[in-house]
Amino acid sequence: MTHNSTNHRPKIALFEPDIPQNTAAIIRSCACLGAKLEIIEPCGFLLSDKRFKRVVMDYMDEKDINFYQSADIFFSKKQNERIILMTTKASVSYANFKFEKNDTILFGRESAGVPNKIHNIVKNRLKIPIQDNKRSLNLASSVAIILAECLKQTKWT
Repeated sequence: MTHNSTNHRPKIALFEPDIPQNTAAIIRSCACLGAKLEIIEPCGFLLSDKRFKRVVMDYMDEKDINFYQSADIFFSKKQNERIILMTTKASVSYANFKFEKNDTILFGRESAGVPNKIHNIVKNRLKIPIQDNKRSLNLASSVAIILAECLKQTKWT
């Protein structure tokens, strides 16, 4: 199997993203590394936003992005898939977790994370350990760290 296959590749899901430059950078990372991107709407910006277009450049290929109109629709479509929530509220480090090729890795909204309802739905919750006196990493940086680890563990080549 090669990285061009649409089967068994990691999926990055963004819950209601609200910073266009982060979403655009994540689209580029997913495009370059062969991951599928899923966006749970509503977004806090339009895809025609100049800031979004400046960063996404020509990496925007909507056939590689699934849009879900709500979290309820997203979770109903994912009933038979493993979802991992990346959150600063988790106690388990991503470094102590075994990723699988078809995982969906969910990231919360930059300004607010995900609601408690979603924390309660998702069984696997992980964090990227950071210094005690810091709040969080940039979303695009966090996605890159986790996607690289997932690809490394699953021997994606």
